[in-house]
Amino acid sequence: MNGRKWLIKNKNKALKEPVHEKAVSSISRDLQINEKELYSLFDEAPDLKVHHIKLNGETNAILTYLEGLTDKKTIQSNILKPLMTKMKSIDQLWSSNVIYSHIICTLSWTEIEAALLEGNCILFVNGEEKAIIIDSQGWPQRSVEEPHSETMLKANHEGFLETASQNIALIRRFLPNRELKIKQYKIGERAKTNIYLIYLRDVTNPIIIEELEQRINSFTVDTLLTTGELEQYIEDATFSPFPQSILTERPDATAMHILEGRVAIIVDRSPRVLITPVNFLTFFQTIDDYSLRWYLAIFVRLLRLLSFFIAVFLPALYIVVIAFHYEVLPMKLILSISESREHVPVSPFLEAILMESTLELLREAGIRLPSNIGQTVSIVGGIVIGQAAVQAGLVSNIMVIVVSLTAIASFIVPVFDMAYSIRLVRFPMMILGWMFGMVGIAMGFMIILAHLVTMESMGTSYGTPLSPMKYSDWKDSVIRSPLRNLKRRQSGPRPIQRNKK
Repeated sequence: MNGRKWLIKNKNKALKEPVHEKAVSSISRDLQINEKELYSLFDEAPDLKVHHIKLNGETNAILTYLEGLTDKKTIQSNILKPLMTKMKSIDQLWSSNVIYSHIICTLSWTEIEAALLEGNCILFVNGEEKAIIIDSQGWPQRSVEEPHSETMLKANHEGFLETASQNIALIRRFLPNRELKIKQYKIGERAKTNIYLIYLRDVTNPIIIEELEQRINSFTVDTLLTTGELEQYIEDATFSPFPQSILTERPDATAMHILEGRVAIIVDRSPRVLITPVNFLTFFQTIDDYSLRWYLAIFVRLLRLLSFFIAVFLPALYIVVIAFHYEVLPMKLILSISESREHVPVSPFLEAILMESTLELLREAGIRLPSNIGQTVSIVGGIVIGQAAVQAGLVSNIMVIVVSLTAIASFIVPVFDMAYSIRLVRFPMMILGWMFGMVGIAMGFMIILAHLVTMESMGTSYGTPLSPMKYSDWKDSVIRSPLRNLKRRQSGPRPIQRNKK
């Protein structure tokens, strides 16, 4: 009981205490006051390092930084060593003749706090009412490698990282052009997140840039942790199952979209780049299509579109044909299906729901488990559960074939977000087929079609070039014509420069 009273008393005390406010409004000439303010700003922060040094053999100074966010080699060789050995006058410090890293003078504690949290170090000099922000960023990061979620056969093997500056550099390698423009924004009330819009000024429609700026500045959050969060804040149709932007980890694919007049959005600390605006058919195109012969690229694109219809409608068609319209099947196939379903105790609808749900469970288990275990679980689990379910008489052999074809078809879709949408839409289609038969499937198809042609992505039509009909765009959307014939950009992103240079 006494412990409970102590907790309540201290909780009430903590609630009454005001949030920390800066003890001083400006930088002091006294190093001790500045040091006290530092520890006040970053209390309970053991990674805050404060070094007392002497400049020119006589002037006291403080060098401070957050350990783990800075490069120690840079601090040692580019900052401390020149300050201790090569500095002869304080004037050299302000003229940037001693420190080898980039420096900025500041009079604000707010700027100092932000700079420390971004991995810079701060130099305070005794007797000076200003401080120096020194570039020393060096947080842990991985090396450039091929993205595992977007494997390509003939494309580049580089992938984006979690650092925005490196991602921008990767894009510049593919587009070394002065018309490539970058706009920076800071989002977040509790922790600022850097966001960058990257586009070609002479190609991208300025209306799209203005719309993006308005949407980015229209919401308030604590911070942004992933690019997917930003996608949901700026999308047009919040309740649509279909994605309205593309998330990619490939710099070559990003450059391809920028050349078409689209905008790439980089969120610092995220390895995925957001591409907008897009249309429905954009999700069935890859950078590999332009490395294949044109007739092979046409075959692959049509195969992807066919896989979309198989993945969405095949389970529903199975339910409808078995339960309502078995007369459309040949007699030998009817007899084979009847023999397979002879001992199945559930209806085709429950059978399909059971198998599709099992497939989704196995797929999610394979994704979340370690890669060397997940693949084994998915394959072995599917084989064992499918065979056991058939032998136990819970499902038919035909249902196992349908589920397998559906899974394979959904894997063909190159963009993972669209594949997720297909997996979701499949279940309402099965319900409509079970309730209304073939009329339900036709109704579901019309609903999907109407939804796709009326939806927008950043104010541009999601259904183009099918709705509105743009026959000139078909040669690089539904099909892929020879490269020498692709002299004009797609009209979907509304580029101000249609002709390719």
